[in-house]
Parts: sequence; structure tokens; C-alpha cells
Amino acid sequence: MLMEKINRRLALLLAGAAMSAVMTAGMPAYADTPADTLVQAWAIDDMISLDPAEAFELSTGEITGNTYDMLVRLDANDTTKIVGGIAESWTVSDDGLTYTFKLKPDLKFASGNPITAEDVAWSFERAVKLNKSPAFIIQQFGLTGDNAAEKAKAADPSTFVFTVDKAYAPSFVLNCLTATVGAVVDSKTVKEHVAAVTPSDEYKFDNDFGNGWMKTNFAGSGPYKTREWRANEVVVLERNDNYYGTKGNLARVIYRHVKESATQRLMLEKGDVDVARNLQPGDIDAVSKNADLVITATPKSTVYFFSLNQKNENLAKPEVREAFKYLVDYDALGDTLLKNIGAMRQNFLPKGILGALDDKPYKLDIAKAKELLAKAGLPDGFSVTMDVRSTQPVTGVAESLQQNAAQVGIKIEIIPGDFKQVLTKFRARTHEMYIGQWGVDYWDPNSNAETFGINPNNADDSMNKTLAWRNAWDVPADIQDETKAALLERDATKRAEMYADLQKKVREAGPFVFLWQETEVAGLRKNIQNFKLGPTFDTNFVGPVTK
Repeated sequence: MLMEKINRRLALLLAGAAMSAVMTAGMPAYADTPADTLVQAWAIDDMISLDPAEAFELSTGEITGNTYDMLVRLDANDTTKIVGGIAESWTVSDDGLTYTFKLKPDLKFASGNPITAEDVAWSFERAVKLNKSPAFIIQQFGLTGDNAAEKAKAADPSTFVFTVDKAYAPSFVLNCLTATVGAVVDSKTVKEHVAAVTPSDEYKFDNDFGNGWMKTNFAGSGPYKTREWRANEVVVLERNDNYYGTKGNLARVIYRHVKESATQRLMLEKGDVDVARNLQPGDIDAVSKNADLVITATPKSTVYFFSLNQKNENLAKPEVREAFKYLVDYDALGDTLLKNIGAMRQNFLPKGILGALDDKPYKLDIAKAKELLAKAGLPDGFSVTMDVRSTQPVTGVAESLQQNAAQVGIKIEIIPGDFKQVLTKFRARTHEMYIGQWGVDYWDPNSNAETFGINPNNADDSMNKTLAWRNAWDVPADIQDETKAALLERDATKRAEMYADLQKKVREAGPFVFLWQETEVAGLRKNIQNFKLGPTFDTNFVGPVTK
């Protein structure tokens, strides 16, 4: 009888976002969520794939961070440190080119298959050859489809050897390997689902390396395993009892797709969810005053920005790019829509990363913007579209810009959509304007400097699809050269100075209007313990949580 009740309760929880409005608009509250289950309400409309070689979205980063393991991990409590994942130890050769990792003994995937250095090597080769969005993090070390098997290889079942093309600072290399594209997959399981394909723009080789199957399936070794993902509805994780480390305290974690802040708050108050993840300022205030609930918050490494596609001849004018930077009411946004959930920021590096600047040279100045448009030969303005994720605060920020732009004759048509829809369009650089976010892939300033300041090939078929490329910005040579030089600078003080200079140059010349750095906020039922938000989304660990 008890199991029947639990199963009925889980069935209700798994009903997903489609039931959210009904549940909060008149139905009585159910009993508290099951004692062994953490239920979170979160907007997960950005999820496109579960394959760590392809997934490159923030919410997928959290799922991957809890279900897969890498060689090394970022220490969420001290971002200056790298800790072992499946690697027990590592050494760097005297010439700085060879990294040798010894794996922890007797590790298993969730399937029960042993974790070996061959799995690590194939995971690297697979990511490089698939060449999906996050592949560049590994490819930047000189790995290609032709040499990946030699550059990332198993010396023996417990020893993985990684050879890079230049003597980078070891901290940079190790930080890159914490990125989720470095997740180790169960090669035996995935190879059972490899499909033959005809080489194409999507797949350069004659097989898909199991990508078709991995888009919706799981082959990892993290503290949890993915049981189910229904797009725009729900993700269900279950504890992995084969995990080598401290086992997760809860049997399962359920992410329910709920976009609206007010709906999330009501579900939290009624006990239908344990955690609400997208609360806006007014709902944060309400939760903070409720004795049954608590608020937790942490600064994230995620920056938000407007971007202007340089394929549009009007947006490609330098004066127009500059004018947009004077059409944002930074102070008003910080005091209203972004209160407690974001800190206004006008640079591409988030606070906490080496070299991050805090200056804010721009402010709302309608007259200045109008003067710049006239200088660009557009005194009467022009019309343009802007793709926007249909959720707050993004929609509100877009509408604020729309109103200010109208005062100088720029007519912005806002095109709302689910995050994966607008993101796919942005990645194909078929947008005109876009408001987006970028979270660091690894804890090093190059993660952002490269994507905002490097575009070696501005052709549509370029292999390197940075944010500069997505906006068709043919980056000036001096910016690209300095970005490459900063990557190899070993003196931390000099390196920080170089990144400070790069932030100024990209801010002034680039097609980006930097807006704010995210403060992630979550509302919790008071019985939830050890729920801690990390500095990145893949460090939002659910294993320690108890009820």
C-alpha cells in the first residue's frame, strides 16, 4: 500500500510542466514530496541533448555535472584548486607538453563496466571527431580528427596520456579538462549503439560515435544517472549505486520544467516542489518572508549580453554598435528586474576570474545614441528583429531596450521563443539581434576571451564557432593576437593586465553590449539541507542534499 502511494505521488510529479497551471490554480496541495526525492522547479527549455560531447547549455551542464565524471574537477569551494575526478594523480613533463594521469583503482560506470584509460581516450577522440559545439575546448590543444587517437591515448588500463601542442600553463590545461566535454563515457555501452552514417556537415566520419543514441540516453559514472528526459517537461535522475565516491543521499532528483517565477513560488509554498530555481525579485521577497521557506544565492560565472549580427549592414556600422551601448538603462534594470538576481556588468569576464574589470563606462544617454546614429548616416533609425528567450528577466530587459531604441527611431521587433529555439538560430547566425548568456566552460579567463575575441575564419562553414563568429564579427588582428598571447603568458600579473586590456577593446569595438552577471537564487523548503549552488552550473551538486 505504501509503495502504491509513493508511485502515485511520483506519477503526479512526473506529469511535468503541463500540469503546473492546473495544480496551482485551484487544486488542493498534495502531501509533501517523497522523503527520498528532491523535486526542483526549473526552466529547462534550453536542453537540446544529453550527450556530453554535444550538450553546451547551462541546465544540461548541471545534469552532466551530476551524472558524469571527468579526469579532474573544479573545487567548488575554492576555484583556485583542481581536484581529482576519476584521476588519482597526474604529472606534467618537463617540456610542458605531456600530461600523464593515473586513474583511481576499481572504478565502475553505472552499467557495472570497469572504467579504464581506454574509456578516457575514446571519450576524447569521440568529442574531437564529433566536432559539436564544445569540442573546441579540447581541439584548442592541437587535437584533430586525424591525430586525436595519438594525442589522447591509454598507456595501460589505468594510465591516460594527453599530449598538447604548446607548453601552456598547467593550470589552464587542467581547468579546461574540468569542462563537461571532457566527461568520460562508457565506451563499451556507447559502441553498442553506434550508427553508420554518410559523411556530411553534421558527421565528418562514417559513423556517429553513438551520438544519435546518446542524445537521449546515459552512459556515465557520476553519483546519479539519468533515467528519463522529456523535452520541456521533466528530467529524472536516480542514484548510481556503483559510484566510487560518496553516494548520493537521495534516491532520485526530479527537475520539472516550470518557466514562470510566480508558478514556481506557489508550488514551493504548497509543497509540490522542494526547490524553486527561477525566482524573480518580487517572488524572492515573498519567499524570504515565509517562515517555511529559505533563500540561498551565489554569484555565477554567467554573463548576459545583447549581440548584433554583423551580417546586417546597419548593425555592422561602428557608430550603431556604440549607440546601442547608450540605449540600455543599466541603473534602472539593476534596481528593478535584476534586483538580487544580477549585478550590472559591462565586461566579458565575470567577477572572480583573473583580470576581471569592474568599470562601467556606459550609461543611458538617448542624445548620445541619436548623435551616433546620425554619424552613421541613419538619423531616422531603422528596423531590426531581436530573438529572445520567452522568460523573465530576459523578456523584460529586451522590452526596456525596445522602448529606449524607439526614442532614436530604431524599431525592434522582439521574436520570443523557447531557449533551444532561439539558441539554435543564434548558433546558425541567422539572427539579427539576440539577448543571451555565456557561462565559463572552465575557470580561466581564456574561456571568455577566446569566444568573444577570436574568429579565425568568418566563413559560414568555419570549424571554430565562437560567439564572435556567431555574430559574423571579423575580429581585428590586434585583438586576436593579444588573446592568443595572453593564453601563453605565465606571469599572472602580466596575464591579468592583458585580459584587462582585451576587455576594454572588445567592449569598445565588438558587437556585444554586456549587461549583467548572474546571481543564481533558489528558494527552498526549510527541511532541505546541504543544497548549495556552485560558481558554475556543473558544480551545482545534488549528491550532498538531504531532507
